Amino acid sequence: MKFDNCISKGKLKSVYLKDGKAIKVFDKKYNKSDVLYEALNTSRVEDAKADVPKLLSVDVIDGQWCITSEYVEGSTLAELMKAHPKKMDTYLQQMVDLQLSIHSKRNPLMIRLKDKLIRQINDLDCIDSTKKYEILTRLNGMHEHSKLCHGDFSPENIIVTKSGKLVAVDWVHATQGNASADVARTYLLLALNDIAVADRYLDIFCAKSGTAKNYVQNWLPIVAAAQLDKKRPEEKELLTKWIDVVNFE
Repeated sequence: MKFDNCISKGKLKSVYLKDGKAIKVFDKKYNKSDVLYEALNTSRVEDAKADVPKLLSVDVIDGQWCITSEYVEGSTLAELMKAHPKKMDTYLQQMVDLQLSIHSKRNPLMIRLKDKLIRQINDLDCIDSTKKYEILTRLNGMHEHSKLCHGDFSPENIIVTKSGKLVAVDWVHATQGNASADVARTYLLLALNDIAVADRYLDIFCAKSGTAKNYVQNWLPIVAAAQLDKKRPEEKELLTKWIDVVNFE
């Protein structure tokens, strides 16, 4: 089968629009277990009653694994933020409302966020053992929660439909855990592009949720260390700075 009408292209996976459906096609080098895990994780998010594009099938086409899902037509929130910067505050308000809705969901079968963070931090070879111990000690002291967390909640992963509805996509990193850890990761993802936007996002989230800002900030060294596991050179300097922050007063 020939895939055309590419709507998103990455190094190891691309998304195509066909017959009103989104088909994610994985490179032949992609690990089969990772594809099946993504499909399972997405279906568990559906089971949590989150408003997400439904997974329709998992197939192998011409030797490549594919995941077919419902297609959500619209622009990404990132595209709208870039096109209409004066509406940034409105977009951030809507983004936080969607994230709070996600955090209201539960599925006890989801992998635990704390377990995933521990695994990512233990795999790091770019920080010394003392710093790794400090971060893991901080993580172990954090409260256990069971809220649905997107894991990669950024404007690039939010589709805004023509009616103005916001829909989160790309749920491969979803877990159950402490919502403030999920928020800290979103803050970092925003800060990598614009620290002022990230700060405003955090202010809005804390105001809407009644969460103390320092409670979210205490997660920053942890999620920054976990993000280092992705080995992106362009992010290393900022992430290392966050790891070195011990106290937020």
